[in-house]
Amino acid sequence: MTEEPRITRLESSDVDAILALWEKSGLPYKPKGRDDRKRLRDVIERGIEAFWGIYEEEKLVGVILVTHDGRKGWINRLAVDPAYQGKGWARRLIRQAEDYLREAGVEIVAVLVENWNKESLNLFRSCGYTLHDDIYYLSKREQPDV
Repeated sequence: MTEEPRITRLESSDVDAILALWEKSGLPYKPKGRDDRKRLRDVIERGIEAFWGIYEEEKLVGVILVTHDGRKGWINRLAVDPAYQGKGWARRLIRQAEDYLREAGVEIVAVLVENWNKESLNLFRSCGYTLHDDIYYLSKREQPDV
């Protein structure tokens, strides 16, 4: 008998599993910059970022990163193991992120999707997110890997 998949908030001890899942799913990340193991452990321990994971049996098969500034929340780094895609796990993780933000009093949830990632764009649109073509994304980086 297989147990029901469970969603849980991940801890700093889960960083290796998170990075392995990102790698397996093909999610671009910066292991020598902002996604360095130590840096990820630090932000998780300080509560700056909330990682949620979905487990099937004892295997981490999906992950999502959620942040907020008290008024606007951000969903980032959604990844599902390719062998487990198509089961609705990404949608469950999105709902978990939304619930977490709602409980924190956040009423705006935003996500950035790169223009090449049509699958994610379609997923978020099907979950009720509005595509804005009148917003520009700008950033200033201290170095390329941050």
